[in-house]
Amino acid sequence: MLYSRRLQLQLKYLNILIAVLAFVFFIWFTPVVAQALTKAPVILDGEQLFKISNSGQYSAQERANLINSQLKNVIQYSESIQVKVEKRNQLPIILLNNRYLLTVTEQDTVPGSTLDEQATIWVRQIEEGLKQAHLERTRTYLQRTTFVAVAILLITAGLSWLLGWIKHHFLRVASLRLTNTINAIPNSEPLKVLELFLKLVLASIRFGLWVSAVLYITNLFPFTRQWSYQISNILITSFTSPVLTLGKNPYSITELIILIGLLFGLVIFAGTVTNFLRSRILYFTGINRGAQEAIIILSKYGLIFLGTLVLLQIWGLDISSLTILASALSVGIGFGLQDIAKNFGSGLVLVFERPIQIGDFVEVGEYTGIVERMGARSTEIRTLDHVSIIVPNSRFLEKEVINWSHRNPISRLHLPVGVAYSSDPKVVQAALLEAASKHPNVLQAPSPLVLFKEFGNNSLNFELLVWTAEPNKQFLLKSDLYYNIYEILQHREIEIPFAQLDLHMRSGTLEFTPEMQLALMQMFERLSNNGKRIDPINPSQNQK
Repeated sequence: MLYSRRLQLQLKYLNILIAVLAFVFFIWFTPVVAQALTKAPVILDGEQLFKISNSGQYSAQERANLINSQLKNVIQYSESIQVKVEKRNQLPIILLNNRYLLTVTEQDTVPGSTLDEQATIWVRQIEEGLKQAHLERTRTYLQRTTFVAVAILLITAGLSWLLGWIKHHFLRVASLRLTNTINAIPNSEPLKVLELFLKLVLASIRFGLWVSAVLYITNLFPFTRQWSYQISNILITSFTSPVLTLGKNPYSITELIILIGLLFGLVIFAGTVTNFLRSRILYFTGINRGAQEAIIILSKYGLIFLGTLVLLQIWGLDISSLTILASALSVGIGFGLQDIAKNFGSGLVLVFERPIQIGDFVEVGEYTGIVERMGARSTEIRTLDHVSIIVPNSRFLEKEVINWSHRNPISRLHLPVGVAYSSDPKVVQAALLEAASKHPNVLQAPSPLVLFKEFGNNSLNFELLVWTAEPNKQFLLKSDLYYNIYEILQHREIEIPFAQLDLHMRSGTLEFTPEMQLALMQMFERLSNNGKRIDPINPSQNQK
């Protein structure tokens, strides 16, 4: 039990860590990405040489495309490489094989460097990149790289198999420990959570291994490196291009995914905080379970609401721009989400009014059981057969609900008993009170009571009234009392009657219709023996 509890705490702390890391990632990397989008990279065989900025009427991407095409032509059609810098109009110009390549402007320079220094750095990078491109196209390089690629694939396959073996071995050891800890239950809930967590971790690591291996191999060859760069560039562009505008701010898919991840992390964080509040603070205050659950629900949804507002403000989203979304949501509630909204509102009413609480023994329609959980939309009732019934919250407000534990759990039970008319009522009363006094779950204050209800058709009807402080055990209590009542009545020779029906017949003349007489005569003629005729109408005329 201690091991499973420690595992659950570790999973909670892991969720908190993921949420914090996601928030830090958003705060730290969003400005960097926004700044990087203002420049365009110069690419040679899928490798970035440097980045350039806008220049006059040309955008950064247009300049980069022209430079990339010239570099590609030089690699394909030229063996000699000559890169130099010239001054034109007080600006350094880079020439490639005596052809214009680009002009270095103030926007291209790194803070703290001059135009000439920046041009010199770029010339060196271009020369190194072109020499490397020629080298990667030689036969020797391609053979060596192919061998390395095959080795990487084999190593990746071996690591993937090893991770699977480690997962199965660790899961088997954890299963044995949990089985010995949690009453030898092999399919316990902590084991299922651990197995699911390990599968997710293993799948993530395997996916990361194969993706890393494939990316590394594609980066070894100049041709595949170009394809991988183009594919990654398309994906990055598609994820970073604005797809939604709220107010005056455009948002890309990446920003929306990060926002959704932060909101999901907020929900996990709120659940973890409220669970900590329940187990570490409210548990030791002595407050009943119903009040604890009400505090937990209000705290959880309050944290989610306030945290959502803070995240949206940090994100730069104007709250007033959500009026369109709110109107659309209201239309959705009007058409298809009426029951959800009604159950959610009913859940809030149940939390504040508290007509039912966690641990109460209730009857809702044909269902009887103990309230185990109260959610925003539904309430879980555990029946006496240990079957969980999920009841919508609105049902507790729309129909009558019997709450045996409301305010005061002490309840009175009615046990009808019928005895024969020959019994002495005083003796019956004493016998019923004796049967009630023998049971330990029957309260002596208020004391049991016997009522003489009525003179029934077949019995004298009594009713034994007893009080109990455990209404959830009323069915077992009634069964035990009836056993005691039957034993005491048999001991005192008091008869328990059964339903009787008296039939009184009077003598007289029996008359038949002519059709009935004819039918009877025909029947007796067929039944007569030795051809003797029996007259059912005049028996005196029958002869033997």
